[in-house]
Amino acid sequence: MRKDRLDSVGLGVLLAVALLLAGNQIVIKLVNAGIQPIFAAGLRSAMAVGFVGLWLWYRGLWPRMRLADLGPGLLIGTVFAAEFMGLFMALDLTTVGHASLIMYSMPLWMGIAAHVFIPGERATPMKALGLGLAFAGTAWAILTKGSGGQASWLGDLCALVGALGWAGTAFIARVSRLRHAGPEAQLFWMVLVSAPILLAAAPLFGPLLREPLPIHWIALVLQSAVVVAGGFVAWLWLLSVYPTSTVASFSFVTPLLAILAGHFLFGESLSMGLIGAACLVSCGIVLINRKAS
Repeated sequence: MRKDRLDSVGLGVLLAVALLLAGNQIVIKLVNAGIQPIFAAGLRSAMAVGFVGLWLWYRGLWPRMRLADLGPGLLIGTVFAAEFMGLFMALDLTTVGHASLIMYSMPLWMGIAAHVFIPGERATPMKALGLGLAFAGTAWAILTKGSGGQASWLGDLCALVGALGWAGTAFIARVSRLRHAGPEAQLFWMVLVSAPILLAAAPLFGPLLREPLPIHWIALVLQSAVVVAGGFVAWLWLLSVYPTSTVASFSFVTPLLAILAGHFLFGESLSMGLIGAACLVSCGIVLINRKAS
């Protein structure tokens, strides 16, 4: 049953997902050191097919996988592949702070799509102001280059592709017939379709392996089992129960955590430009989330 506002259960799940996804940015950058990014993304989706499939079987949800959903299933899986192609490449080319901040501009793009296409979720003047601030912060992040961490325009643009892809999957999950299938079935379509696309594209981006160590493979498996099969199911469940803009906008916690993690773990610069951009994006998505009085 859908709810019109966030309750204590939703808040707790959102906080847990935010912490999990912030750590995910660090793990992806670690895995990229040993495994080519697109190949790693494809392997992650391929392994997640097994984990999510087992979850569907355990919960007795296989009947939700219907041939009638093939069209939107192929679409959401293709957009999911583009999302993670962008994110994995971003974390290979730019800093964790930049990639995470731009990736989590997703509420901006989802807010615009919801305003135009989802009845009952039109932007109020307050939300419009929030969208403007979030857009300004995202642009500032792309234009800002700190002195450390090897931020790059190409990496930042890859992160933007990831953000648009993330908004796209959330939008498809909300407006297509997949909304009746539930979050687990939606995720299964995403990993099932994205795995062959990413694995087929991987050879175009260079050697598949970069002297991988056991820690890289272990981290990849944990990503598939915990982040994809756990975190994404929780995310899609939140979207199916609570208002889209509320769920999306609350994710501002994640880039702030990722920026700090990038600074302490990888020595990335906490430049004033990046901090200012983070503040604008955070303020913007708080306004998007603010309930009209």
